[in-house]
Amino acid sequence: MSDKAVLHFGDQQIELPVLIGSEGEKAVDISRLRDATGLTTYDPSLSNTAVCKSAVTFIDGDLGILRYRGIPIEQFTQSPNFLEVAWLLIFGRLPKQAELDRFSGRLTNNALLHEGMIDQIQHMPANGAPMALLSAAVSSLACYHSQPLAMSDDDAFEEAAARLISKLRTIAACTYRRSVGLPFIYPDPKLRYGANFLHMMFSIPYKQFEVTPEIEEALNLIFILHADHEQNCSTATARVVGSSRANMYASCSAAIGALWGPLHGGANVEVVEMLERIHHGGLSPEDCLKAAKDKANPFKLFGFGHRVYKNYDPRAKILKACCDKVLGQMKVKDPLLDIARKLEEIALADSYFVDRKLYPNVDFYSGIILRSLGIPTDMFTVCFAIGRLPGWISQWREQHDDPTSKILRPRQVYIGNTKQDYVPMEKR
Repeated sequence: MSDKAVLHFGDQQIELPVLIGSEGEKAVDISRLRDATGLTTYDPSLSNTAVCKSAVTFIDGDLGILRYRGIPIEQFTQSPNFLEVAWLLIFGRLPKQAELDRFSGRLTNNALLHEGMIDQIQHMPANGAPMALLSAAVSSLACYHSQPLAMSDDDAFEEAAARLISKLRTIAACTYRRSVGLPFIYPDPKLRYGANFLHMMFSIPYKQFEVTPEIEEALNLIFILHADHEQNCSTATARVVGSSRANMYASCSAAIGALWGPLHGGANVEVVEMLERIHHGGLSPEDCLKAAKDKANPFKLFGFGHRVYKNYDPRAKILKACCDKVLGQMKVKDPLLDIARKLEEIALADSYFVDRKLYPNVDFYSGIILRSLGIPTDMFTVCFAIGRLPGWISQWREQHDDPTSKILRPRQVYIGNTKQDYVPMEKR
């Protein structure tokens, strides 16, 4: 097979190198195309453009494959440990026990917020959007911790990564408590990562929230399954900002802003809001699926299908099993959950959805699980951000460690006015 592609343009013939990834993916290298021909390429959403080489995550959407550092996502489900997955993504290999213990200890030591930051959060509007507060607070961390501005070695980087992962969880819980008028609950060093988050969210001064193993496992799975997903919108944002050599906090704060959008991290919110509209509107699941198949009907069915996966989303398979297990053990009674289960049952038996591979995706099940755990709808995307943070950090570091990395500066196809003269005010 040739390792070059040939482009014919006018009377020019240009040979372009073909890069082949470790899983056989091929990419035409056009990095010198403009210099050689004066041409650029046009790819509005970058859906056909590889902007980097990465060793973090591999996805095959046609086969429904997702791997972190080569490990299939399904292999993290038996004893889900979010911190182990975070280490794997950030440092490129599974940690030894001593390394995981050290990393966990660093998270415990960094769980508290500077009292100045707590005061800052308390002075933000109580009804402010949680993702806005989260992004602002993460950006502000650079004011309290200057270390990530100049990390000189692996130990300093590990400390900075642990600090950000730990404090994001505390900030998230703090902003929630602020929104509902409850006192801030300090982290408990005896609790694991997910349990500590729920403790800070739901405990009250005279009664600690009880986190069962089933609840903790479900939250761990949600965090793990969202930890990285290749060059998605928020990860690409972290890389764009990081390409200017901006610090890790600034890059992750920008990624949080990208994740906030309803087409990205807000998708599981859309699922629950859709279920609420169905419930309050008195629609049956059968009516909803009929409306979804009618192109003339404006009704949108959220939580089915995926832009990348043309097969069953591997994360959705895992969360479906978790959803059935957790809801069964918790004996949750919720009309929205009943509607969701019925939608799923009917859609999976309907050839319209099956033939088009419109299976329930990760957003469908994660929204249902988070709701069953008592997480408010406006905190769903915040939980997504907590899970995705190790991916952002790993991608940011990979980019900074790449000696060939340059500041990202896309081209454009200009469609504005051609040259024209300035017209003085009195002649307009």
